[in-house]
Amino acid sequence: MGKHFFLLVMLKNTSVLARGVVGARAVASRGMAYKAPLTDMNFVLNEVMDAPKHWKKLGYEECTPDLVEGVLAECAKFSEEQLDPLLAVGDKEGCKLVDGNVKTPTGFKEAYKSYMEGGWQGLSAPAEYGGQNLPLSLGLIKAEMIGTANWSWGMYPGLSIGCMNTLILHGSEEQKQKYLTKLIEGTWTGTMCLTEPQCGSDLGLVTTKAIAQDDGTYKLSGTKIFISCGDHDWTENIVHIVLARLPGAPEGTKGISLFLVPKFIVNDDGSLSANKNVDCTRLENKMGIHGSATCEMTFDNSVGYMIGKENTGLKQMFTFMNTARLGTAVQGVATCEQALQGALPYARERISMRAVTGTKSADKPADPIIVHGDVRRNLLIIKSILEGGRAFLYFSAMKGDKMLLAKNEEEAKKFDRELGLFTPILKGFLTELGCEAASLGMQVWGGHGFIQENGMEQIYRDTRIATMYEGTTGIQALDLLARKVLMDKGKELNKFISEIRSTCFQTLNGDTSKQSWKLLKYTFQWQLCSAQIAFKAYMNKDIVQTAATDYLMFSGYVTTAYFWLRMMDTSYKALAKKPSNPEFYKAKIQTGEFYFNRVLPRASMHARTMTVNPSDIMNMKEESFWHE
Repeated sequence: MGKHFFLLVMLKNTSVLARGVVGARAVASRGMAYKAPLTDMNFVLNEVMDAPKHWKKLGYEECTPDLVEGVLAECAKFSEEQLDPLLAVGDKEGCKLVDGNVKTPTGFKEAYKSYMEGGWQGLSAPAEYGGQNLPLSLGLIKAEMIGTANWSWGMYPGLSIGCMNTLILHGSEEQKQKYLTKLIEGTWTGTMCLTEPQCGSDLGLVTTKAIAQDDGTYKLSGTKIFISCGDHDWTENIVHIVLARLPGAPEGTKGISLFLVPKFIVNDDGSLSANKNVDCTRLENKMGIHGSATCEMTFDNSVGYMIGKENTGLKQMFTFMNTARLGTAVQGVATCEQALQGALPYARERISMRAVTGTKSADKPADPIIVHGDVRRNLLIIKSILEGGRAFLYFSAMKGDKMLLAKNEEEAKKFDRELGLFTPILKGFLTELGCEAASLGMQVWGGHGFIQENGMEQIYRDTRIATMYEGTTGIQALDLLARKVLMDKGKELNKFISEIRSTCFQTLNGDTSKQSWKLLKYTFQWQLCSAQIAFKAYMNKDIVQTAATDYLMFSGYVTTAYFWLRMMDTSYKALAKKPSNPEFYKAKIQTGEFYFNRVLPRASMHARTMTVNPSDIMNMKEESFWHE
């Protein structure tokens, strides 16, 4: 318990210091302040998912309810008091490239110093390398709070987590001792360098070269673009995980190797080289996430060290990519939380017209807009996506706990396949609906939502990238339908559908019987659509492409309904015990009813369109898309 007690004490101190670092709250200019939704987080963790039992079964004996409550409370303070005030600052100032070095916005570096001193970076990392050895799922909740408070800031330590996981699973012991320990301390950060000017999702087109040297190192040459947090002024060194190709390597993805390339070479005595090993040569001017440096990185005979075996780089990089995709799914939930916390206070305060059923605020010249049906609809769409998405995320993160603690390779592959089914749905579906939530949040504000100082339009600008980076929604959809369902012959899908049906059957005669029947019907439709696409693909493979995004969205709506059913059932049972906060559970049930009545039916439209003959999409001539 000692090391965790130290974490809590340190963070209580840094939370107080934060007030001096930031000064007057910049958030005042945008009329909102982030408040961590600890009540809902604890509801999902403890009552719906029974996380304490899950963690104890996996051997996390020190992960007691008291410890978890303390960690979440301190993370909430850090996010609310240090990161949220910097959200508008980062957007306004952005990052600057000065003499080849990136300067981040005011306050970012100081906030990271508090974060590092608090031990946050190593929360879920192995104790043998200096980590706190707490569950991955607890680390994801940390990421949710940090990301909601300030997504741009959170990208820096978030990408380091992916770098850490790659080294934990694939790095040599020497690499772990030399680099992983520093990453876990937070004294260094990490990135992933995949994209090049000529290739994005198609990594088989990577041309960065790696030439073997007599001393066992490699010299890398090439240019990588869109590298998030590729350079900054927070730490003395940055560890880049880089895809490159050896001379004579097979073409395509089978000829890619993975390398560790530090910004500064680490000498035998632990000191750093005087000259940079990698250069940031350009910063992108972006629509949003201005506080995150999006870099062009130039490797010019840069010294690198191979991770794992040659020509197996893409497989190893998927560890990093899957971490990043799960992290990007968090952005979908974080955006919904931002949108709701930004729109709800305004809807309560802004007055306009009278309610159609009669005056609600006689002491005012008009009623608050929250009395109007369309405003309520917008808020409930955001709320239902947010809370359903949060449950989906926590469920998946707990699958990740099992994968990391697997007893053998066979068990690890089993849990990896289970999580692999959810990853593209989480990333694709939640980010798409996050964008919708951001747009609806602006809509609640009306014209004022379009004004920068009110902060709502920043939410949309910051989240719009989420459907694009780490694989577009279309790429995620193809991964889900082609690889995770069709190539797998529906094995993992059918296992998950069986789990859903088991819950439906258990609740058919209870308070949620109406929702249970609805969800059962959708599970049969899910299997039917999968079978129809598989059959049609034998005759025309184009249907896999044209159906994929509809299939992903259908999968997302139905999966989210499953978690709403579980939350509604849990809430009815809680109400039967006469809790001290009955309104929380009543609101949960009402939101679930809204989801089943007004959001889940969207899945039916996707079911109809996914099985349509692809000719209406694929047969149009290229020149017919536009005429002068």
